[in-house]
Amino acid sequence: MKKIPLRKCVATQEQLPKKELLRIVKTPDGDVKVDISGKANGRGAYLKKSMDALALAKKKKCLDKSLECTVNDDVYAEIEKVILG
Repeated sequence: MKKIPLRKCVATQEQLPKKELLRIVKTPDGDVKVDISGKANGRGAYLKKSMDALALAKKKKCLDKSLECTVNDDVYAEIEKVILG
């Protein structure tokens, strides 16, 4: 039986399978973007695909802390688009 790799959501602290999470990445250039492929080069942080988790991450600045930079509103808007489909 194959084990499913779990990752921790930076907002909710839940351990979830990768497919239930979004990867937000800070590229070596310092750009922050949503990593749909999950394979982009750079420092990554995982966020649960829910509006509650997004609101919590924004309120507590979880992504800023995890990626060690300031995440601007454009990135949060992009995350929202991906979550809502």
